[in-house]
Amino acid sequence: MGCGSSFRIKKTAKTIKAALIIQNWYRGYSARLRTRERYALTVFQSLEYADEQGQLQLSNFFAYMLENYADIKEKDPAIVSRLFGCSFPDERSKLDCIGEIEVPDSYTGPRLKFPLTTESLHLLIEAFKKQQILHASYVLEILFETKEALMQLPNINRIRTYPTKEITICGDLHGKLDDLLLIFSKNGLPSSSNPYVFNGDFVDRGKNSIEILMILCVGFLLYGDDVCLNRGNHEDFLMNMRYGFTKEILSKYKIHGEKILKFLEDVFAWLPIGTIIDEEILIAHGGISDSTDLVLLSNIERNKLKSVLMPPVPMDTSNTPDVRRRKARPGPMGIRMSGSTSQYLTKYEWEQVTDILWSDPKEKRGCHPNTCRGGGCYFGPDVTNRFLKKHHLKLLIRSHECKPEGYELCHGGKVITVFSASNYYEEGSNRGAYIRVGFRSTLQFFQYQVTKATCLSPLYRRVHTIERSAIKILKERMIARKTDLINVFQHQDREKTGKVSVGQWAFSMETVLGLKLPWRALSSRVAIVDQEGNVDYMSCFSDIHIQKPVKEVQSVLIETLYRYRSDLQIIFNVIDSDHSGLISMEEFHTMWKLFSNHYNVHIDDSQVDELAKRMDLNKDGSIDFNEFFKAFYVVHKLESLTKANTEPV
Repeated sequence: MGCGSSFRIKKTAKTIKAALIIQNWYRGYSARLRTRERYALTVFQSLEYADEQGQLQLSNFFAYMLENYADIKEKDPAIVSRLFGCSFPDERSKLDCIGEIEVPDSYTGPRLKFPLTTESLHLLIEAFKKQQILHASYVLEILFETKEALMQLPNINRIRTYPTKEITICGDLHGKLDDLLLIFSKNGLPSSSNPYVFNGDFVDRGKNSIEILMILCVGFLLYGDDVCLNRGNHEDFLMNMRYGFTKEILSKYKIHGEKILKFLEDVFAWLPIGTIIDEEILIAHGGISDSTDLVLLSNIERNKLKSVLMPPVPMDTSNTPDVRRRKARPGPMGIRMSGSTSQYLTKYEWEQVTDILWSDPKEKRGCHPNTCRGGGCYFGPDVTNRFLKKHHLKLLIRSHECKPEGYELCHGGKVITVFSASNYYEEGSNRGAYIRVGFRSTLQFFQYQVTKATCLSPLYRRVHTIERSAIKILKERMIARKTDLINVFQHQDREKTGKVSVGQWAFSMETVLGLKLPWRALSSRVAIVDQEGNVDYMSCFSDIHIQKPVKEVQSVLIETLYRYRSDLQIIFNVIDSDHSGLISMEEFHTMWKLFSNHYNVHIDDSQVDELAKRMDLNKDGSIDFNEFFKAFYVVHKLESLTKANTEPV
């Protein structure tokens, strides 16, 4: 008996020890995977914010172009109208604005009747589940009615909860229809007893922005005060030109797409910029600054600001302390337009709107320029406390930032971020969330993640998928600056060994790309690092290159064109006012000269001339710019990382 008992004790001790070893190994393994996942999400976010900086720079270029292109207003007034034109006069009738667009018998999508009913919302949702396209006639009529209703709203909505009436707050949806449908399936459709606040960024990035917008607009038209639509930084036609919504509209509505886009500009401009619940909770898309003034924001004429990125404002010459302090902030330069100053927001009013749409909270005290995005502020907990106290509020709920868990609390719980687009960067990259606000400001958080699989993939597979996608887009950013990077590497490599230390490599990457990333940790993911810790810097580019449609053109020009391809395509589409797909050689040369001067791009004119000649494929003096740029894409020789990275390590 005694021996048997001793044996069982020894066996139990060994089992416990083995279990502890396995447990410790798994914890370390999981921690390493989570670290890799966090680094990958940092890459995604850094590149996203860098692109937003580029968008702000592009808006400055439009102002520069209009200031310096002397004949542009006479040659092509449509460009000025496109960027700064007035909205349709509000007194125009529906027939004047939309015209008569017949819905043919062959149309198989949903057919709506006006005035809309609850059945209309159900009909739309079921049709969109089947990937049907709503006819342009219905889209335009919904947008017209939405604009008319929005015009009656204040800049900041005020709504209340009741013991039997909670309010649901949704963050960014970004064209991800499956997320919206999942929210409705879990939380119920909008109604007078189930109110919603949708906190901006309904569109861009995803493939179903117009479907989401139609559902939200119909919900708003049906339930008025019980469906609040706040403006986000992507409810902006210049953002839409870069991030996909404009392309989606023109693809789905080839005949009436331009008219729809024009109406969307007006609808977006009339969206309220905030909502206050129970006089205690402010809901705004981005955040605040140390000078955010809700009284001022409540009284501006919000419809005058069609694009926050391109304010058509004469520069405000007032000399108040707030204005003097904020004049150094970077941002779109604006442009002096004809007409009285009463037609435009002042620069200070524009800054107020920019802050509330673009700002992000940080733990650092004070208010600082948002250097990552290039617009708005970073605001600290002291700024939050002063703002809430000044306006007798208890809480700020905002969106604007992807969070791994779908929501995040900061500033002592006084600022909450809610983000409703799951899988935002990549499948498995993040959850979505929404918040229910109950009576007396009680909060409930709900998380979800859209997936087509019956269950989530193992952690290592999800991390590998996210990491692979992040490294791929990071390498595309690197190849666009290949020449600059090699020059810096070679300057560091004084012995001409083809290698630099990890520290030198990391410094070079951050200096050239301007991205604050954990470069040392990423080094082994994007390059070959030897046992001594030296990086073979040319290995960064061994599995990737830019497809060159014109082999004779220097690689520097190819890289420059690839780096600015999105900007150049947007500029081309603005200049191509008749949508012929062509611009003249003269327009191209003028555009390029202004572009290269403004962006400080140093390319020999002869190279540009050679490029322009080759772009004129049929030698008719016109350039098919869009077709030419389709050839500029990055070729990944290794579409996946090594097989070893897909297995547990």
